[in-house]
Amino acid sequence: MSIERVTEKHYPKAEIGRRGMALGLDFLVVWLVSSLLGGNNPGIQFAQILVFAIAWLVLRVVLVYNNQGQSLGRWAFDLKVLEVEDGQVVGRIPDLRSLLKREAIAGFGALLVSIALSNIRVNPTAILLVLPLAIDCATAFSDIQMRQALHDRYTGTFIVSSRRGYSLDIKVKRLVGNLRRNVRR
Repeated sequence: MSIERVTEKHYPKAEIGRRGMALGLDFLVVWLVSSLLGGNNPGIQFAQILVFAIAWLVLRVVLVYNNQGQSLGRWAFDLKVLEVEDGQVVGRIPDLRSLLKREAIAGFGALLVSIALSNIRVNPTAILLVLPLAIDCATAFSDIQMRQALHDRYTGTFIVSSRRGYSLDIKVKRLVGNLRRNVRR
Protein backbone atom coordinates (compact mmCIF):
# COMPACT_ATOMS: atom_id res chain seq x y z
CA MET A 1 0.00 0.00 0.00
CA SER A 2 1.45 3.34 -1.00
CA ILE A 3 0.46 6.80 0.05
CA GLU A 4 -0.04 9.23 -2.77
CA ARG A 5 0.59 12.85 -2.22
CA VAL A 6 -2.24 15.01 -3.46
CA THR A 7 -1.05 18.30 -4.84
CA GLU A 8 -3.06 21.25 -3.66
CA LYS A 9 -4.34 23.64 -6.26
CA HIS A 10 -2.99 27.14 -5.84
CA TYR A 11 -5.46 30.01 -5.96
CA PRO A 12 -3.85 33.41 -6.48
CA LYS A 13 -4.84 36.03 -3.93
CA ALA A 14 -6.76 38.96 -5.30
CA GLU A 15 -5.13 42.35 -5.00
CA ILE A 16 -6.79 44.75 -2.59
CA GLY A 17 -7.09 47.47 -5.25
CA ARG A 18 -8.91 45.19 -7.68
CA ARG A 19 -11.22 43.99 -4.93
CA GLY A 20 -12.02 47.59 -4.04
CA MET A 21 -12.70 48.51 -7.66
CA ALA A 22 -14.98 45.48 -8.08
CA LEU A 23 -16.91 46.41 -4.93
CA GLY A 24 -17.07 50.00 -6.13
CA LEU A 25 -18.47 49.00 -9.51
CA ASP A 26 -21.11 46.79 -7.92
CA PHE A 27 -21.98 49.58 -5.47
CA LEU A 28 -22.20 52.15 -8.25
CA VAL A 29 -24.60 50.01 -10.29
CA VAL A 30 -26.86 49.28 -7.31
CA TRP A 31 -26.71 52.88 -6.07
CA LEU A 32 -27.66 54.28 -9.49
CA VAL A 33 -30.60 51.88 -9.75
CA SER A 34 -31.82 52.74 -6.26
CA SER A 35 -31.32 56.48 -6.69
CA LEU A 36 -33.74 56.52 -9.61
CA LEU A 37 -36.50 56.28 -7.01
CA GLY A 38 -35.11 59.04 -4.83
CA GLY A 39 -36.56 62.47 -4.82
CA ASN A 40 -34.98 65.73 -3.83
CA ASN A 41 -36.09 65.25 -0.25
CA PRO A 42 -33.21 64.89 2.20
CA GLY A 43 -33.30 62.09 4.72
CA ILE A 44 -33.79 58.38 4.49
CA GLN A 45 -36.00 57.23 1.62
CA PHE A 46 -37.44 53.81 2.47
CA ALA A 47 -38.25 52.99 -1.15
CA GLN A 48 -34.60 53.60 -2.04
CA ILE A 49 -33.43 51.38 0.81
CA LEU A 50 -35.74 48.58 -0.29
CA VAL A 51 -34.64 48.82 -3.92
CA PHE A 52 -30.99 49.01 -2.86
CA ALA A 53 -31.31 45.88 -0.71
CA ILE A 54 -33.10 43.90 -3.42
CA ALA A 55 -30.69 45.01 -6.16
CA TRP A 56 -27.69 44.22 -3.92
CA LEU A 57 -28.98 40.73 -3.21
CA VAL A 58 -29.69 40.08 -6.88
CA LEU A 59 -26.31 41.38 -8.05
CA ARG A 60 -24.14 40.00 -5.25
CA VAL A 61 -25.94 36.77 -4.27
CA VAL A 62 -28.14 35.43 -7.06
CA LEU A 63 -25.80 36.43 -9.87
CA VAL A 64 -22.72 35.16 -8.01
CA TYR A 65 -24.39 31.84 -7.21
CA ASN A 66 -25.39 31.33 -10.85
CA ASN A 67 -22.27 32.83 -12.48
CA GLN A 68 -19.31 30.82 -11.16
CA GLY A 69 -18.69 33.11 -8.17
CA GLN A 70 -18.63 36.39 -10.06
CA SER A 71 -20.77 39.49 -9.72
CA LEU A 72 -20.66 42.24 -12.34
CA GLY A 73 -17.75 44.00 -10.61
CA ARG A 74 -15.84 40.78 -10.01
CA TRP A 75 -16.35 39.76 -13.62
CA ALA A 76 -15.08 43.14 -14.82
CA PHE A 77 -11.91 42.81 -12.70
CA ASP A 78 -11.27 39.04 -13.07
CA LEU A 79 -12.14 37.98 -9.53
CA LYS A 80 -14.30 35.28 -8.01
CA VAL A 81 -15.42 34.19 -4.56
CA LEU A 82 -14.59 30.69 -3.28
CA GLU A 83 -15.08 28.77 -0.04
CA VAL A 84 -12.47 28.30 2.68
CA GLU A 85 -12.40 25.19 4.86
CA ASP A 86 -9.88 24.75 7.68
CA GLY A 87 -7.79 27.63 6.41
CA GLN A 88 -7.47 26.17 2.90
CA VAL A 89 -9.21 27.52 -0.19
CA VAL A 90 -11.62 24.99 -1.65
CA GLY A 91 -12.29 25.23 -5.36
CA ARG A 92 -16.03 25.64 -5.09
CA ILE A 93 -18.45 28.50 -4.94
CA PRO A 94 -20.01 29.10 -1.51
CA ASP A 95 -23.53 27.87 -0.95
CA LEU A 96 -26.45 30.26 -1.11
CA ARG A 97 -26.67 30.59 2.68
CA SER A 98 -23.01 31.62 3.01
CA LEU A 99 -23.35 34.11 0.17
CA LEU A 100 -26.48 35.54 1.76
CA LYS A 101 -24.74 36.03 5.13
CA ARG A 102 -21.65 37.46 3.44
CA GLU A 103 -23.55 39.98 1.39
CA ALA A 104 -25.90 40.91 4.23
CA ILE A 105 -22.85 42.16 6.14
CA ALA A 106 -21.18 43.87 3.17
CA GLY A 107 -24.53 45.11 1.84
CA PHE A 108 -25.43 46.74 5.15
CA GLY A 109 -22.18 48.69 5.04
CA ALA A 110 -22.80 49.62 1.41
CA LEU A 111 -26.33 50.71 2.28
CA LEU A 112 -24.96 53.01 4.98
CA VAL A 113 -22.55 54.50 2.43
CA SER A 114 -25.49 55.05 0.08
CA ILE A 115 -27.42 56.85 2.82
CA ALA A 116 -24.33 58.94 3.62
CA LEU A 117 -23.93 59.98 -0.03
CA SER A 118 -27.58 60.95 -0.26
CA ASN A 119 -27.48 63.09 2.88
CA ILE A 120 -23.99 64.57 2.90
CA ARG A 121 -25.14 68.02 1.68
CA VAL A 122 -27.71 68.40 4.45
CA ASN A 123 -25.74 66.72 7.21
CA PRO A 124 -21.94 66.57 6.77
CA THR A 125 -21.62 64.20 9.73
CA ALA A 126 -23.34 61.57 7.57
CA ILE A 127 -19.83 60.76 6.33
CA LEU A 128 -19.45 58.75 9.54
CA LEU A 129 -21.79 56.16 8.03
CA VAL A 130 -18.85 55.08 5.86
CA LEU A 131 -17.00 53.74 8.91
CA PRO A 132 -18.70 50.30 9.21
CA LEU A 133 -17.83 49.37 5.63
CA ALA A 134 -14.35 50.85 5.99
CA ILE A 135 -13.67 48.83 9.15
CA ASP A 136 -15.07 45.67 7.52
CA CYS A 137 -12.91 46.01 4.43
CA ALA A 138 -9.82 47.38 6.19
CA THR A 139 -9.26 44.07 7.95
CA ALA A 140 -8.14 42.67 4.60
CA PHE A 141 -5.07 44.94 4.86
CA SER A 142 -4.08 43.51 8.24
CA ASP A 143 -4.58 39.87 7.18
CA ILE A 144 -1.35 39.33 5.28
CA GLN A 145 -1.79 35.61 4.74
CA MET A 146 -5.39 35.33 3.46
CA ARG A 147 -6.43 38.98 2.84
CA GLN A 148 -9.92 38.32 4.18
CA ALA A 149 -12.29 41.10 5.20
CA LEU A 150 -14.51 40.59 8.24
CA HIS A 151 -17.42 39.38 6.14
CA ASP A 152 -15.09 36.86 4.45
CA ARG A 153 -13.81 35.56 7.78
CA TYR A 154 -17.30 35.22 9.22
CA THR A 155 -18.68 33.27 6.27
CA GLY A 156 -15.57 31.32 5.27
CA THR A 157 -15.08 32.86 1.84
CA PHE A 158 -12.05 34.04 -0.10
CA ILE A 159 -11.64 36.28 -3.16
CA VAL A 160 -9.25 34.93 -5.80
CA SER A 161 -8.06 36.08 -9.19
CA SER A 162 -9.70 34.26 -12.06
CA ARG A 163 -9.10 33.86 -15.76
CA ARG A 164 -12.71 34.36 -16.76
CA GLY A 165 -13.67 38.02 -16.94
CA TYR A 166 -13.50 41.29 -18.78
CA SER A 167 -10.12 42.46 -17.43
CA LEU A 168 -11.29 46.04 -17.08
CA ASP A 169 -8.27 47.06 -14.99
CA ILE A 170 -5.86 45.75 -17.65
CA LYS A 171 -7.79 47.46 -20.44
CA VAL A 172 -7.79 50.78 -18.58
CA LYS A 173 -4.02 50.51 -17.93
CA ARG A 174 -3.45 49.82 -21.61
CA LEU A 175 -5.64 52.79 -22.60
CA VAL A 176 -3.82 55.12 -20.19
CA GLY A 177 -0.47 53.88 -21.51
CA ASN A 178 -1.56 54.60 -25.10
CA LEU A 179 -2.77 58.07 -24.10
CA ARG A 180 0.56 58.85 -22.40
CA ARG A 181 2.50 57.75 -25.46
CA ASN A 182 0.30 59.87 -27.75
CA VAL A 183 0.65 62.93 -25.49
CA ARG A 184 4.45 62.65 -25.47
CA ARG A 185 4.60 62.76 -29.27
